[in-house]
Amino acid sequence: MRTTKLLMALAATALSLAASLAQAQVVKLSTTLGDIRIQLEPEKAPKSVANFLAYVKSGHYNGVIFHRVIDGFMVQTGGYTPQLSQKPTKAPIPLEAGNGLLNIRGSVAMARTNDPNSATSQFFINVVDNPGLDPGYAPDGRGYAVFGYVIEGMEVVDKIRATPTSPKNMMFQNLPTTPILINKATVENKP
Repeated sequence: MRTTKLLMALAATALSLAASLAQAQVVKLSTTLGDIRIQLEPEKAPKSVANFLAYVKSGHYNGVIFHRVIDGFMVQTGGYTPQLSQKPTKAPIPLEAGNGLLNIRGSVAMARTNDPNSATSQFFINVVDNPGLDPGYAPDGRGYAVFGYVIEGMEVVDKIRATPTSPKNMMFQNLPTTPILINKATVENKP
C-alpha cells in the first residue's frame, strides 16, 4: 500500500516535471528571411504539439517552402519542396480547436482540408487576428487548432507576408514569386 502511494507520488512528480519541460519548448524556424521562434502550448493542444515536434525532430520541415502567402490573412508552410513536390506525411491527427487558444496575430495553427480531422504536417502563422478561424465562427463551425505563438521573429513573418505572390497552376494560388524556405527547424528548450 505504502509502495503504491510512493510510486503514484513519483509518477505525479515526473508528469509535472515533464509538463514544465514541455511548456518551455520553443521551436526555431531558420528561414531564408530570418529566424522565427514559436512557443508551443502542449497543455492546451497536446496532440498538435506532439505531431509538430515529431515533424521537427524528423527533419521534415528542413527545406520546405512557404507555399501559401496571403497578406492580411496568414502564411502557410510545412508540405512542399521548392520544386512543389509534396513531402510524405504521417497519418492525420484529430482537430484540437476549441482549446481556448485563438487565431490571433502571431498564433500558429494546423492547416487542414474540409475534413476537420485531416491535419498532418502543414501549419500557418496568422498575420492578423482571424476570429473567423475559431470554433463557432469558422465556416464549418469547427475552426483551426492553434498550438503555439510566435515569440520572436514577427518582423520575419511580416517580410514573408509582404512578398509578391502569383498563381502557379490550380494548387498554388498564392505562391511567393521568390521561394522562401525553412532552412532548418530545431527544438530549443528554454528554462
